[in-house]
Amino acid sequence: MRMLFTAALVAVFLWPFAAAAQPPCQPRDRVIELLAARYREAPVAMGINKMGALVEVLTSADGATWTIVVTTPAGMSCIVAAGEGWRGKPPTVKGEGA
Repeated sequence: MRMLFTAALVAVFLWPFAAAAQPPCQPRDRVIELLAARYREAPVAMGINKMGALVEVLTSADGATWTIVVTTPAGMSCIVAAGEGWRGKPPTVKGEGA
């Protein structure tokens, strides 16, 4: 069911951009609102990539569902991955001083 909805969500995002051959993106606030409403997902991790884009992992409270969203500096967000069974892992550092 999750995959079916994700495919539908991507299709909804893709439809307005199909003629322009652009990725399925929407303003960040809209994407976050949709994921919160449909899956009760909220951001649990984030970082900035080398291109200046915000990369976020959103999960439901129990980790049953997860989504990775990339947001451009202009504020447009794209869903790049989604799935089930998210498990967080504490960071581990190996090497000198660890």
